Amino acid sequence: MKIQIINGPNLNLLGVREKSIYGNSDFEAYLKELRKRYKNLTIDYYQSNVEGEIINKLHETGFTYDGIVLNAGAYTHTSIAIADAIAAINTPVIEVHISNVYKREEFRHSSMLAANCKGVIAGFGMDSYRLAIESLLK
Repeated sequence: MKIQIINGPNLNLLGVREKSIYGNSDFEAYLKELRKRYKNLTIDYYQSNVEGEIINKLHETGFTYDGIVLNAGAYTHTSIAIADAIAAINTPVIEVHISNVYKREEFRHSSMLAANCKGVIAGFGMDSYRLAIESLLK
């Protein structure tokens, strides 16, 4: 089984930015833990701060992978283009958020992507990614 994780803008700064919200660990360290835990899966990782590059990655993997775990960052709340890309592909997408977006600013309470995703997981820290993978395995 092949899983693609896609992280959006500013998630390259995990472990550095807003530690009270996002924690102290960078994503690469967490990715090592995921790969160790799920040795029978191929887990590929991609991060971009550019909306079009995220769309390109969805197109590239959205017909050949078994699942996509997407943390689109702030694009979650603004990107009709990413929502359309999710709708256009066959691979199920799980939207994830490290923080509980419903405890944050009101603009974060709305997702442009959720209606086109298989499900949404938010508020469990980095463990949101593991929960998304578990949901794809079922």
